[in-house]
Amino acid sequence: MKGLSKAAATWHEVGEDSAGQRVDNYLTRLLKGVPKSHIYRILRSGEVRVNSGRVGPDYRLQPGDRLRIPPIRVALRHKQPAGPVAGRFEEHILYEDEALLALNKPAGLAVHGGSGVSFGVVEQLRHARPQEKFLELVHRLDRDTSGVLLLAKKRSALTALHEQLRSGRVQKYYLALVHGRWRNPKQSVKLSLNKYVLASGERRVSVAQDGLASHTVFTLKQAWPEFSLLEAELKTGRTHQIRVHLAHLGFPIAGDDKYGDYALNKQLVKQGLKRMFLHACMLVVTHPLTGNSIIFEAPLPAELQSFIKRLDAETF
Repeated sequence: MKGLSKAAATWHEVGEDSAGQRVDNYLTRLLKGVPKSHIYRILRSGEVRVNSGRVGPDYRLQPGDRLRIPPIRVALRHKQPAGPVAGRFEEHILYEDEALLALNKPAGLAVHGGSGVSFGVVEQLRHARPQEKFLELVHRLDRDTSGVLLLAKKRSALTALHEQLRSGRVQKYYLALVHGRWRNPKQSVKLSLNKYVLASGERRVSVAQDGLASHTVFTLKQAWPEFSLLEAELKTGRTHQIRVHLAHLGFPIAGDDKYGDYALNKQLVKQGLKRMFLHACMLVVTHPLTGNSIIFEAPLPAELQSFIKRLDAETF
């Protein structure tokens, strides 16, 4: 068939940098351009072998594992143009060393491919930096959330940071503008959350007694007659946690198209707020190589600063 290339069956020996990585993620990284559905298919069928045996997609690779990859036919594609991060990623870098890369992610960019997005931030960075042997997300941000996004440049760094996340030793802070007058200077919110999927296939989250334990601490930073600026400290890292906690309490985030006030959001667009007002302003971790505490900070984007100035002007 025209437009198709055929790869021969190959054997790969797993190195130290890939130790502990799931085999499905390893194959996704290795077989660029191959749909994930096809990768899962060849795993289920047993065409992929590790040390001559069948494995499931959740098998974690070990140093020295011999991985057999069957012949794969993939459609040849035109080179996908670099996105806004890949083209100008230097201006988004907050910090970089041999183990870590911290970005100030713009709103509107998915952090990884999937759900209708084929070229997320991590794919754009790999495209821009073909010399990097390893580049993986440490954590995620919603597509419409801006701010600090941390990536690991070494497998050992990723493993160490994931352990910090699991043990609650990573501090994450966000700024959110909500509709309503928040009264408490500081408020701890513990509401369990449950994920579900709409008929359209879109994922959503709701407060549910039988859900996963979720904890956010909110601090009031500034107030106006109809809005409040809050700092949110994540004690757990559930999907859409800040957005759902605030919406459930009756303080939807301005511009939130999933859990916010639709009519209000339309008015806010006319007033200059054309995105969700949620920004990951600070991340604190222990550096996986030095053992020192390191703080990453991302300033509030210009469009959010402008809206704050508009609120200030309207108040006086």
